[in-house]
Amino acid sequence: MVYFKNISSLGRLLYPSLLWNMPRDQDTIYLSFDDGPHPEVTTWVLEMLNKYNAKATFFCVGENIDKYPAVFKKLISEGHSFGNHTHNHLKGWKISTPQYLENVLEAEAVISRFTKHTEDQKLFRPPYGKIKPSQVKRLQLLNYKIVMWDSLSADFDASISAEDCFNNVIENSKAGSIVVFHDSEKASEKLKKVLPKVLAYYSEKGFNFKGL
Repeated sequence: MVYFKNISSLGRLLYPSLLWNMPRDQDTIYLSFDDGPHPEVTTWVLEMLNKYNAKATFFCVGENIDKYPAVFKKLISEGHSFGNHTHNHLKGWKISTPQYLENVLEAEAVISRFTKHTEDQKLFRPPYGKIKPSQVKRLQLLNYKIVMWDSLSADFDASISAEDCFNNVIENSKAGSIVVFHDSEKASEKLKKVLPKVLAYYSEKGFNFKGL
């Protein structure tokens, strides 16, 4: 399955208050990594980003922060942004809003042991991109900025090639794009082939890479 252009178009119509991309007026790409931290994969990502003086945003699962706190502290110390990705990687469509909120707050409690979200840095991304309107409303009342994307690498999809994964990014990304990768074991094979190429491709075009 090759991920089609403008995959976020329907989402924008349904959820216009969510963040789908950043301003288009500067040559900046906003890389993001979901599902970590992971001791090997996240560490490799950080090394690769450092080679290009690139910053990114890591949407972290609370239970993974619990398992690998040193990796979480490392990404923060190196100046990357971070966000909440629930405590147990929950699919919002399949769980009640009170249970979902409880799980988000459980992850936030883990995050707060290491660092504090400021109000302009309180980021959240729903696992699988699946979230109910009632969950959106409750999270926004808690001052979360819900971050989606306009470019999905699909590095997690075993049915596509690394070339398809690379093309998913470069065909759907432009100035201000929020790009999704995954610093997980499942995605690592394609990630390690594609991320260096993406960093090189946009660096050669004069783009910067920043965190949200």
